Amino acid sequence: MQIRQSIHSDHAKQLDTQGLRREFLVSEIFSADHVTMTYSHIDRIVFGGIMPVHSALAFSAELGNTFGVKYFLERRELGLINVGGAGVVTVDGEQYSVDHAEALYVGQGARELSFVSISSNHPAKFYYNSAPAHTHYPTRKITQAEAAPTTLGDAATSNRRTIYKYLVPDVLPTCQLLMGMTQLEPGSLWNTMPCHTHERRMEVYFYFNMPSDAAVFHMMGEPSETRHLVVHNEQAVISPSWSIHSGVGTQAYTFIWGMVGENQVFGDMDHIAIQDLR
Repeated sequence: MQIRQSIHSDHAKQLDTQGLRREFLVSEIFSADHVTMTYSHIDRIVFGGIMPVHSALAFSAELGNTFGVKYFLERRELGLINVGGAGVVTVDGEQYSVDHAEALYVGQGARELSFVSISSNHPAKFYYNSAPAHTHYPTRKITQAEAAPTTLGDAATSNRRTIYKYLVPDVLPTCQLLMGMTQLEPGSLWNTMPCHTHERRMEVYFYFNMPSDAAVFHMMGEPSETRHLVVHNEQAVISPSWSIHSGVGTQAYTFIWGMVGENQVFGDMDHIAIQDLR
């Protein structure tokens, strides 16, 4: 498990490219027949990838000791979205078929989780976020059709995109975790522009659906002093509440956003006018 500490905005201003990548970029999310995990001190979010190819995978029993509890989700909730082939997630003995672009919410208190792919030739890729939770809500599968899709933007500004809100209050109750997926249409390159911050929530962006020779230039930093990270396929960026989180790609791409924090109001954003960016 990687551990990333909280970074003050003043500290971030002093970092070079290598330092920014070390603190905010997670370069490996999926590894065959492994569970990857990054624990950020920013709002205590945990995220990573689960890619079962030849056998089932599960969270290690030792994770409870790592988090000071008896088992990983004793005081946590978890959401995942499958970006690979069809798979099955078993939660305390109950099986959930999770196909490509489908999600699963796992409520606080689930003891045993296992993950398997239907085909080793086209394995499942479960990208997950986990947040501290104070109460239990029922485990539930969410299809893409149920994910409250909203199409925004315009081809003229290169940001025509559809936002699928999987884990939001309008779809199902969670303690604090929000998750969704944004898919850009061919020819559109910009995400989250005009950009914003949200003081009451942090966010993690996971970029995928990109060929090996493509990249996203992820904009971060305070609005008055921006930085960028070059992000390649199936990599993730940690975004603190003080940072903007916009990006432009060399071609269209898809990303999953996960938010953890004080409220669950999707529109609670502090918008930044483009002319005010520096």
